[in-house]
Amino acid sequence: MKKQLLFVLSGLLMAGPIMAQGIDKLAWMNGAWSQSKDRDSVEESWLGPRNKVMVGVNLSVSERRGTNYEFLRIVEGTEGLSYFASPAGKPPVEFKLKEMGDRKVSFENRANDFPQRILYWLDADGALKARIEGTMQGVERGIDWRFEKKRQPQ
Repeated sequence: MKKQLLFVLSGLLMAGPIMAQGIDKLAWMNGAWSQSKDRDSVEESWLGPRNKVMVGVNLSVSERRGTNYEFLRIVEGTEGLSYFASPAGKPPVEFKLKEMGDRKVSFENRANDFPQRILYWLDADGALKARIEGTMQGVERGIDWRFEKKRQPQ
């Protein structure tokens, strides 16, 4: 019996740390992120995960399109993860988890007008990439962002 227990314990130690499950796997999104192109800027900040919730806010300033904002949250519920987007304070739209890997996640809502998919991933150089995609008026479209992590003031 002792030999079996030692064998099981040694196997657990050799396997390394147990991987986080659920929303805790998205901790890599945490922080303040920004993108600047020409005279346009986008800032997106994520807090958490804490107690099965992450909250985010996006502020976009464009010379052509003006200023837009969006409240965001990711929630771990009984049916898995859901991403909620509330552009310009409108009621939230839910996107269900489609796929989650190591530092990559995608959500989907095929019934939404646009986008139908929301993706985030952490690039090898530490940039947070985001993409929304789907069909609009019968044409596949996508919009990409590349955010750099903002430095904390010292």
